[in-house]
Amino acid sequence: MFGRRRISTCSQVLAGPTATRSAKEATVTIPIVMTFDSDPVGNGFVASLARPGGNITGLSNLASDLSGKRLELLREIVPKLSRVAVFGTSTSPGNTQALSETEFAAGALGVKLQYLDVLSPNDIEPTFRTATKGRAEAVMMLIAGPILNSHGTQILDLAVKTRLPAIYNRPNDVEGGGLASYGANIDDLFRRAATYVDKILKGAKPADLPVEQPKKFEFIINLKTAKQIGLTIPPNVLARADKVIK
Repeated sequence: MFGRRRISTCSQVLAGPTATRSAKEATVTIPIVMTFDSDPVGNGFVASLARPGGNITGLSNLASDLSGKRLELLREIVPKLSRVAVFGTSTSPGNTQALSETEFAAGALGVKLQYLDVLSPNDIEPTFRTATKGRAEAVMMLIAGPILNSHGTQILDLAVKTRLPAIYNRPNDVEGGGLASYGANIDDLFRRAATYVDKILKGAKPADLPVEQPKKFEFIINLKTAKQIGLTIPPNVLARADKVIK
């Protein structure tokens, strides 16, 4: 899901910031269409959402902006939730914004946060131990970049092992064993990316095509994982899920 799709010799459709960055470093002339990126401006891919200004355009998945909503859902998944560990990557451009959104929601919900920075794979296990010692009742996953892409399975496994309910922003994390996710509908973003390719092939320049935001979102719950960690998902929360993995 996070790789590269070559549509033609004159354009590329890319999924995820890692692939986009590699393509950006390789060319400044071939049009590049991002399928989803959490922070196109912060990652240095475009000058602004309205006027990209270079050879890259596409869609943002609003991953950082939706962090507050994820905390709200986590509070509904775990009734009486009061202490949440937030796993982030401070070197990721979207981390500051995501943390700010989470803190704002936490204040409104009366939830105490414990921020833990994950800067390398070696930080993963110690971070879970720290969260457990800090009496965290759940985890908000803001980890981003290569760490998440290459060590996602380890993170998912440790969340189950420590019996910590965790919410993610990517649906494939839940399909891989995570408890829940909330974010942009990735399939819809891929379909909309095709319209960019069509416009570019007809002569439009990426620099003049505004970066668009998602229109469809999905809330996914994995009941298998809930059972593994001994958590009962409230019926009203299950009813709101767009997809339930049984």
